[in-house]
Amino acid sequence: MEAELVDLLSEQMAIQTNRRVGAGEQRSWSRSIPALVRDLRDANLGGVEMLLEYQLPLSSKRADVVLAGVHPKTGVPSYVIVELKQWSEAEPFEDADNLVSISAYGKRGILHPGVQVAGYCEYLADFTASLANNPHSLSGVAYLHNATDKGVTTLFNRPVDDLSRVFTGQRRAEFIAFLQSKLSTEARGAAAADALIGSKIEPSRQLLEVAATEVQEREQFVLLDEQRTAYELVLHAVERARRANAKTAVVVTGGPGSGKSVIALSLLGELSRQGRSVMHATGSRSFTQTLRRVAGHRKPQVKKMFAYFNQFMTAVPNDLDCLILDEAHRMRETSVDRYTRKEVRANARPQVVELLNAARVPVFLLDEYQVVRPGEMGTVEDIEAHARAEGVVVERVDLVEQFRCGGSELYVDWVLRLLGMRGGGPIPWTGDDNFQVSVVDSPGEIESALERELSEGYNARMAAGYCWPWSDPQRDGTLVEDVQIDGWSRPWNLKGERSVGGAPPSALWASDPAGFGQVGCVYTAQGFEYDAAGVIIGPDLVWRNGHWVSVREANRDPDFKSVKKVDDAQFDRLIRNVYKVLLTRGMRRVTIYSTDPQTRAFLHSLVRV
Repeated sequence: MEAELVDLLSEQMAIQTNRRVGAGEQRSWSRSIPALVRDLRDANLGGVEMLLEYQLPLSSKRADVVLAGVHPKTGVPSYVIVELKQWSEAEPFEDADNLVSISAYGKRGILHPGVQVAGYCEYLADFTASLANNPHSLSGVAYLHNATDKGVTTLFNRPVDDLSRVFTGQRRAEFIAFLQSKLSTEARGAAAADALIGSKIEPSRQLLEVAATEVQEREQFVLLDEQRTAYELVLHAVERARRANAKTAVVVTGGPGSGKSVIALSLLGELSRQGRSVMHATGSRSFTQTLRRVAGHRKPQVKKMFAYFNQFMTAVPNDLDCLILDEAHRMRETSVDRYTRKEVRANARPQVVELLNAARVPVFLLDEYQVVRPGEMGTVEDIEAHARAEGVVVERVDLVEQFRCGGSELYVDWVLRLLGMRGGGPIPWTGDDNFQVSVVDSPGEIESALERELSEGYNARMAAGYCWPWSDPQRDGTLVEDVQIDGWSRPWNLKGERSVGGAPPSALWASDPAGFGQVGCVYTAQGFEYDAAGVIIGPDLVWRNGHWVSVREANRDPDFKSVKKVDDAQFDRLIRNVYKVLLTRGMRRVTIYSTDPQTRAFLHSLVRV
């Protein structure tokens, strides 16, 4: 029976995530799940439904088990999230409250399981309509059925509530009593499980819509697992730097929607509330301008907390407690530009060194696949090499989960394989309930699909490869419809920082409702998300004879003109990165069109759902 369960779970996980389940994970299932089943039977809770490897909404993160039933006193649906751990020992991690150390994982900080499961509860309550008005129907426990209290004493040092309880095998009787206090012996688990599974999933609270409150008042995002680990490591490093005069760089890597910017704003808000000297910086004009506008709309002084990478050329070393470097893949070789004074230019250092030196704890958040223009230097290897040369300790966290694209690991994997960024080659799109993909035969069909999304209350944007000229507005304020395809035409988003003809400035194209109707490019879309994405693949990337061919002469980006600055191999890599960025902006769906008939036919052959 246990072997059959493991085989079934492995099969389902392979279908849903397109990855092979490792032996360690299978071993964990075979040991932990039967132990939990025995406890439920002994608690006379055989009517409770077990939802195994439950995927949290709009996320690829999974809770080990969600127990679904009804409350013994109220009779309303009641749910207990159970995080199963095989641990038999746990030690404190330095003096951090929310991190522990497990010898089997090496001497590194691991998120406290009570904090982990509490994050799952808060996240599920935030995004599940049936729980939004009744959050008390949700509880969370971490169950270490192999452990005794003595082996994991450190886990009981922090306060607990009904979202973060910890039970060991030694406390099995207490665990059973807790389950009986939350779940009735009545056989109504199936109905409660169906209610949860069938509940409406409310759209994620967009990053930019809550930035102001996040920075000024309180934390509104729930950080899960590696996100919370990164957050706690930075807070711990800042406190350690203050007390011990130590310096640490933290590098956080992750793909689109993995939570890098959520971590950045959460840190900015928390460190500000603690009275630490902290700033947020990016290399993206669009992203920085949007954050300034949204976060500082009530208190203009907040705008000063959002800077650019090149503003730290002459910064006093370690003057800041923490410098949060979002979109760090957009760092340049140096901060020198045409406005740089001659004496400063003569002594210019690598930009990464300037940023390393500017704070006691510089935090680099990046995705190496999002390097889309020549001169961008933000890689983990480069940061670590310069940090070593400066004598700075580096701690790294990889965000393996992703929350954009509806949390669809299948879609992100499909895009990476489609563009040759992951081995195995392009594969058919088999469908995913969390995300919709369609290929159309005209840009007008993209526009119609996006207009339907808008009519249903979602936000939507269309973006394209830089394959058409880009004109300034006419004198009367009308925009030139430069993007012309078979009789269909639309203008690009504005270039400048001033609204013209009702269109928003370029930095606000992705976040201002008036941005719909203009075609965006990678420079205005990068770093943002919208519910529905429309993507026009231009003639600069076409499918020929079983592989992609980059067509340099079809591209109009002035940054790519010089063959000396950008050779053909680099051009090919950057163009694929551009389309990878554009294809992963959507939260709910993407509609794709290629101007090239052969490429369009190839995409149709992959996407038939």
